[in-house]
Amino acid sequence: MKKTIITSLTTIVMITQISCGGGSDPKMAILSESKAPFGAPEFHLYQTADYLEAFKIGIEEKRADIKKIIENSEAPTFANTIDALELSGESLEKVSSIFFNLNESDNTPEMTEIENAVSPLLTELSGYIFMNDSLFTRIRTLYDQRESLHLSEEQMIVLDNYYQQFVRGGALLNEEDKAKLLDINTKLSLASIEFSKNLLADSKLFKLVITDEKDLSGLPQGVRDAAAEAAKAEGVEGWIFTLDKPSCIPFLQYADNRELREKVYKAYYGRGDNKNENNNKDVIRRILQLRQQKAKLLGFNDFAAFTLDAKMAKTAEAANNLLMSIWEPAVQRAKEERAALQAIIDMEGGKFKLEGWDWFYYTEKLRKAKYSLNDADIKPYFKLENVLAGAFDCAQRLYGVKFVERNDIPVYHNEVSTYEVIDSKGEHLAIFYTDFFPRPSKRGGAWMTNFVNQRNIGGPEVRPMVVNVCNFTAPTGDTPALLNIDETRTLFHEFGHALHGMLTKTHYPNVSGTSVKHDFVELFSQINEKWAIEPEVMRSYAKHYQTGEIIPDTLIAKMQRSSHFNLGFETSELVAAALLDLRMHTIEDYSNFDCNEFEKEVRKELGFIPEIEYRYRSTNFSHVFGGGYAVGYYAYLWAEVLDCDAFELFKERGIFDAETAASFKMLVEMGGSKDPMREYVRFRGAQPNPNALLRARGLK
Repeated sequence: MKKTIITSLTTIVMITQISCGGGSDPKMAILSESKAPFGAPEFHLYQTADYLEAFKIGIEEKRADIKKIIENSEAPTFANTIDALELSGESLEKVSSIFFNLNESDNTPEMTEIENAVSPLLTELSGYIFMNDSLFTRIRTLYDQRESLHLSEEQMIVLDNYYQQFVRGGALLNEEDKAKLLDINTKLSLASIEFSKNLLADSKLFKLVITDEKDLSGLPQGVRDAAAEAAKAEGVEGWIFTLDKPSCIPFLQYADNRELREKVYKAYYGRGDNKNENNNKDVIRRILQLRQQKAKLLGFNDFAAFTLDAKMAKTAEAANNLLMSIWEPAVQRAKEERAALQAIIDMEGGKFKLEGWDWFYYTEKLRKAKYSLNDADIKPYFKLENVLAGAFDCAQRLYGVKFVERNDIPVYHNEVSTYEVIDSKGEHLAIFYTDFFPRPSKRGGAWMTNFVNQRNIGGPEVRPMVVNVCNFTAPTGDTPALLNIDETRTLFHEFGHALHGMLTKTHYPNVSGTSVKHDFVELFSQINEKWAIEPEVMRSYAKHYQTGEIIPDTLIAKMQRSSHFNLGFETSELVAAALLDLRMHTIEDYSNFDCNEFEKEVRKELGFIPEIEYRYRSTNFSHVFGGGYAVGYYAYLWAEVLDCDAFELFKERGIFDAETAASFKMLVEMGGSKDPMREYVRFRGAQPNPNALLRARGLK
């Protein structure tokens, strides 16, 4: 997942550099010039208490920079208006990039308080900028004259982005409606913060404490050891399982105790939907109401229409058509999988109907029976350090980049590692941070984001500083971190986003790196996953953590044969969540909206089998209500059409074919500076074939 900083900041600040503006407090480390290599953030010097004041300083500097643009007596030019906007607010860029990233990965209650205090200030600043008639007049003048300005394609796109951003930010509204929109944006920002806070708190509340070893029956030793260490860390006798995926998913896969599986399953899918102060149902209704009001105010029928107008899909109909073309074969396959799992239950004399908390467990049994394969066979070959080295090696073979570990670049947590990225000419390209293990201060999931965005205007080129944050199985005792195949793919996925951010070669931060259309961005992460499971690639990095033995061809063959196993389940849970997101944002009246009832209605309409849950239920759908994927979860599948189609070309020519890789690298480097579909067709030589996705998932 490409993580967008979700506050009003999104439309105010492009995070480009870390040097401070001239008016900042020299005593405040966070706004002072960094003395670390490459000007990297000096996290060890920053005090949480300073963030609020740093934001206030940054906001005032941003206002002053905008005021200079507005008061410029010269006729508007691209340089004195658009360039000036891109270069404005350096102090705010720095504090924002650091604070909001750390708030996701190393949160404290004090940071949440600061976020609540800062959010209205940023929304107010957003209103000052995007509802400013004088500033918009300058941009509109340039936009109306754009054909005669002799701009590059990148400049034309940046200008169009700003014009659309201002229009969507309320620039064309009357003063009364501008005030309404500002109020809506403020409330939306605070509601999103509340949703995320509730979800994190509710997730932390659940702990399954096991004191009787008999209840561990079926669990692999590594899973037991991790649970024992979790208990030890809390001073508890026995074993603790949490709702972190490395803890709860293996429990659902292997625990023989059906009653406990049910307990863990319901807790995981019920996050944010419990009878406590963390319940998100009311927050969701508020968010949906506010989004609808915003869409109507800006001239759209609903929030889906407002959001999709700025994406490749353009309309809800187009997104829905794609999803439904995948849904039918996916749910049919899921029904076949359900029958196979029920047959195992019946054969064992279970005398009960398959339920959601049984699916993972009996799927593992079926996998082992059908392919003689399970996670215990695979994980010893997927030591985290080796998988990361494999990802680095692929990047070098495809794009000519090297990763050199650095121990002199400050980090924000002792589990974080840093690497200098060097291009094929031996020149500095980027800094890459990795943060891989769960902790109470980190939200769940996996994402990529930037501490610094690339830019090449207004002085020497600024190269990016990128971070991958994940929640992988942690090392236990003498056993290193061993990944399952899903975690391995996730590492490659997020690293694909990181490469997109690190390889970018644009001038303007507005279109740098992952600043592309939302339903295009996942192409680069999802295609990168495909190298992870290629036999040629696995043989280069998958080595037994104890013996150093290269993964046997027999095991690779089993993995290849099982590559379409359980994809009815995986596809239907994903598509169902995307459809839930899409349809939830096309409702006229939310006054009596109940997200649980709506989920049931959509489930019934789709014929979604009850043994499979939405990948995310509404109350824990952080992509949609705590992140930037509202009416955008379909983007994973929209981009999958592209990545499956693109990888078929690599397969035809060779997965490391130099000419194909060089052509694809041009897509990676361009950021949002060119038309995405035109450039994709240039690379592929044809329009993308939607059937490539179905073939890749074994559904055609």
